[in-house]
Amino acid sequence: MGRRRAPELYRAPFPLYALQVDPSTGLLIAAGGGGAAKTGIKNGVHFLQLERINGRLSASLLHSHDTETRATMNLALAGDILAAGQDAHCQLLRFQAHQQKGNKAEKAGSKEQGPRQRKGAAPAEKKCGVETQHEGLELRVENLQAVQTDFSSDPLQKVVCFNHDNTLLATGGTDGYVRVWKVPSLEKVLEFKAHEGEIEDLALGPDGKLVTVGRDLKASVWQKNQLVTQLQWQENGPTFSSTPYRYQACRFGQVPDQPAGLRLFTVQIPHKRLRQPPPCYLTAWDGSNFLPLRTKSCGHEVISCLNVSESGTFLGLGTVTGSVAIYIAFSLQCLYYVREAHGIVVTDVAFLPEKGRGPELLGSHETALFSVAVDSRCQLHLLPSRRSVPVWLLLLLCVGLIVVTILLLQSAFPGFL
Repeated sequence: MGRRRAPELYRAPFPLYALQVDPSTGLLIAAGGGGAAKTGIKNGVHFLQLERINGRLSASLLHSHDTETRATMNLALAGDILAAGQDAHCQLLRFQAHQQKGNKAEKAGSKEQGPRQRKGAAPAEKKCGVETQHEGLELRVENLQAVQTDFSSDPLQKVVCFNHDNTLLATGGTDGYVRVWKVPSLEKVLEFKAHEGEIEDLALGPDGKLVTVGRDLKASVWQKNQLVTQLQWQENGPTFSSTPYRYQACRFGQVPDQPAGLRLFTVQIPHKRLRQPPPCYLTAWDGSNFLPLRTKSCGHEVISCLNVSESGTFLGLGTVTGSVAIYIAFSLQCLYYVREAHGIVVTDVAFLPEKGRGPELLGSHETALFSVAVDSRCQLHLLPSRRSVPVWLLLLLCVGLIVVTILLLQSAFPGFL
């Protein structure tokens, strides 16, 4: 039996580092590039239109936004505004999509920009993709404000995220400082030292609390610039006397069927590479008191990125060796795994939203995860719907089984009842 493979959805002309999905339009936004080096590799943000063609999810290039000499290493999305981490700066982009009509759309569809169709797409899919342009999307992208967000000797913004109402965004980088900015003016409202060394990830909760994880092995919870608590994942997990671990990623997620519920998810990886690598771990935390709820191993491959589905039901993981996995958030059980799907480090993963155009694009599957890597590919990972039996049907089957058993006993032993 051959190795399980994920379908390639799109291939960009540059390495891909960041990924977002717009729920209202269903646009898949992938970004990256070759940086300032004069290697001939471009830098850009690609807006991909997702469609179901012949029952399959496909992506085609709708718009390519040139970022000149700056490679986009991280993205955050708030409505129609993108926050793009480019070197030591954060660049805000606004994109506006509207429906094309009639011949204008047909003309635009005939003059494609870049690799509009997926490599190896069937002729029928190509023809259908052009025909749908009669009522396709037209996109306009404009640069808004930009600001320097990192000031170390080798400055680099490593992470960016918006707050719950998209009025603020937080950035972190190699100098260990968290900086919070107004949107869209990018006026700085807060700055404080969060870690000694690089900030690996940060997450903003709906109550205004901020979680940061850094290379100094610490994970901290902040209320503005005041430290609330330090996370201690090993309180209910394994203990290692000689293997230091650090936090690699953190994400908030909803609790399914609990509108007010909140969970925090973190990934812990070995601080140093070892010849026989110990396992990495996933931890789920109570989002109000930040006590660990459960910790489970997620294999020996070093985790590179983490994301949580819109409803908080699923976790998506990528690894430095190119593997991709989907876990269920409640029990931290692995539901899907493709070994070396990319063959090189997975730089970002994103779930198809469960609102907007998400259900239409998802079809009969339970969830869809997109992954990008330095190999310039965007891959699709589909989780088939898990079959479940209604409780009333189970009860009916039990009653039927009891009745059949009684009838068989009565037939075999006439005086049984």
